[in-house]
Amino acid sequence: MLNIHTVGGFSEVGKNMVVVELEDDAFIFDEGFFLPPIVQLEEKDRDEYSVSEKKLREIKAIPDDHVVERIRHKVRAQFIGHAHLDHVGAVAFISERYNAPIYATPFTARVLDSLLKDNGHVLRNKVYTVQPNTSVQIQGKNQKYTVDFVNITHSTPQTSFIAIHTKKGAIIYANDFKLDNQPVLGLPPNYRKLKEIAKEGIYAFIVDSLYAGSDRKTPSEKIARHLLEEVLLTIQNRNAGIIVTTFSSHIARLKSIVEFGKQLNREVVFLGRSLSKYSFAAQEAKLAPFLKTIKISKYRRQVEKTLERVQKNRRDYLVVCTGHQGEPGSILERMSRNQLPLKINKDDNVIFSSSVIPAPINLEQFAKMESVLKKKRARIFRDVHVSGHAGREDLRDIVTLLRPQHIIPAHGGLDKTKPMEELCKELGYKADKQIHLMKDGGVLRL
Repeated sequence: MLNIHTVGGFSEVGKNMVVVELEDDAFIFDEGFFLPPIVQLEEKDRDEYSVSEKKLREIKAIPDDHVVERIRHKVRAQFIGHAHLDHVGAVAFISERYNAPIYATPFTARVLDSLLKDNGHVLRNKVYTVQPNTSVQIQGKNQKYTVDFVNITHSTPQTSFIAIHTKKGAIIYANDFKLDNQPVLGLPPNYRKLKEIAKEGIYAFIVDSLYAGSDRKTPSEKIARHLLEEVLLTIQNRNAGIIVTTFSSHIARLKSIVEFGKQLNREVVFLGRSLSKYSFAAQEAKLAPFLKTIKISKYRRQVEKTLERVQKNRRDYLVVCTGHQGEPGSILERMSRNQLPLKINKDDNVIFSSSVIPAPINLEQFAKMESVLKKKRARIFRDVHVSGHAGREDLRDIVTLLRPQHIIPAHGGLDKTKPMEELCKELGYKADKQIHLMKDGGVLRL
């Protein structure tokens, strides 16, 4: 018997959680937030915030794991694939329902620790760190399982494909990834290990299909670095302000921004809670020596004092701040509304080293903030960015490499997963028999 419970992340982008159930044992993969209902929590106008599990369940911001209540006693381990909030954010509110330890790479574990501290939460679950490209042994009721953390590239460090070896073959959880053979930071994809697992046989492949409908190969992060270089080092209004916003968890992108800021002879300052959280985690995991000289302002008064200095002589600073999605309460959004000491002027450079997450609330919030920035006649540079998710041709390559028996497209509703089904049919797979389109709360019985 093998049941794959698609708890969350199959009817929306986010809220990721999968439970793989074998005869006597079960394993959890990811416990993430659905970000739109809680998009304002990260950057509130107060030093501390907290939220309850009850409230998060009411607003449907965390997976409804009650659908696996009857097998809760079987859970032997909880695995977290990477450090994005839509994969790790709900651990503080869900994991203690299971008498099972948590496994994550060092960077992901540091981010989890920061999230727990934000909520004043101490887990009863033991948290084990697993180095990329190593394995752990998990004791089941009657057998031991080998679980590989196979390094893969994404837009945050130490992302893993997690492969659990069973009698039927390997089950690989691959949510999220891209194929970047020349990453700016960290290790490239471990194709050698993936080929080894494929040779043994892969029974089921749960795979990030967010951009299965995009006819592309996702570019390397080095392309985003070149785009940043082109913008930052060639703009002519050298005395104007430079404000860059990006994903706080994108440590490779922050590395490039800092390095180009130094080439401009500007002091680089980081502003915002989430930037502080991920930067500290990267330093703790010894991934970001470039951050040692960076001033990071986390709390409201710290941010205001830093921006008072920038306002007096903006030509000497490069500001990196939160707000790339136009989130209410984020640093950039508040600057756009003149709520902070740095007033955005005509000809100031606002660089979005990001893309807008295609959810209605994000699109609406970003458009509102962008409209305000345009009225101020700021120079806006959008999409100085490459995605962290595989495109259709990357997905073709990974399926061809692994040749799994069963494919379960993940990371979105049918509008995201249906194109993956079409791609797999091109590769000779049969719909319903080998390709399985799921919804939240579903069970795939193989």
